Amino acid sequence: MAKLTMIQDEPTVAAIYAAIKAANRSSHRTYLGASSIGRPCARELWFMFRWVKRSQFDGRMLRLFNTGHLEEPRLIADLQSAGVEVLEVDPTTGEQWAVAFHGGHFRGHADGAALGLHSAPKTWHLLEFKTHNDKSFAKLQTDGVEKTKPEHVAQMQVYMHGLGLTRAYYLARNKNTDELYGERLRYNQKQAEYWIERAGQIIFANEPPLPIGKDASFFQCKFCDFTDYCYRTISDLPEVMPERNCRTCIHSTPKETGGWLCEQKGYEVEQDKGMVCKNHRFIPMLFPSLEYTHADENLNVFYRSNTQKYINTEKGILPCSN
Repeated sequence: MAKLTMIQDEPTVAAIYAAIKAANRSSHRTYLGASSIGRPCARELWFMFRWVKRSQFDGRMLRLFNTGHLEEPRLIADLQSAGVEVLEVDPTTGEQWAVAFHGGHFRGHADGAALGLHSAPKTWHLLEFKTHNDKSFAKLQTDGVEKTKPEHVAQMQVYMHGLGLTRAYYLARNKNTDELYGERLRYNQKQAEYWIERAGQIIFANEPPLPIGKDASFFQCKFCDFTDYCYRTISDLPEVMPERNCRTCIHSTPKETGGWLCEQKGYEVEQDKGMVCKNHRFIPMLFPSLEYTHADENLNVFYRSNTQKYINTEKGILPCSN
């Protein structure tokens, strides 16, 4: 038998990834998400909330992220086939289960609620679905979700608090073997209130919290998108400049009742349109390699490094001689 020649059609795969990326243009989330509040670095969360840098993912990663969403209907069907009642939406609103705190600046959306779990058939449970690779799943089976995925536990505690539920059911799927893992968790009011309070501290902070490490070599910082805005570098300005939008502006303040106040204009402004006015001036702490010196009556803000002076005007930050 003649050998069949394998022809790798790499351009087609590349085109698939390109199409996925084009269909999922990155946009900023308008709120701090409960799904991320358990992350260890408060500074990272502040940068995310303040729209300092837009996340950039290739088509392959975006496709991977979508795996969890695609799995949800299947896991719901699995629960229902086992006799569990599942409410995918909140019957009072007809929409996805949602919680909101701090004027809506801190929010989250739960996967559902369930009644009839075989280990506690009379208790309503929050539902949280996740997918894991083989290594992560093995750790989950050995040590449980609280030890292996504290971010997921924080998320569930916030959801239970907001929805008035006392139990959660964590259902995970091994993407390599299709094996399932289920674990029940109790509501812990102290934990939930801690995460909600932490969110408020991040949201209403005028300046970014301190970095989690001493320098950029700290292991968690090596994989962070915001390291350039945390530590002094050889370059005066970050390789990727912070985005110019209302949330990176020193005049912008989140309101406790929701929305954002422009201190310069004196009224609430819409921020999801991506518009930048002539009064935009960067929050100084976004440039760790520069030292703020002063500002003048024309809203010009001045900085200096060891070798150069800079000015922040409506055009951005530029070198200057004064």
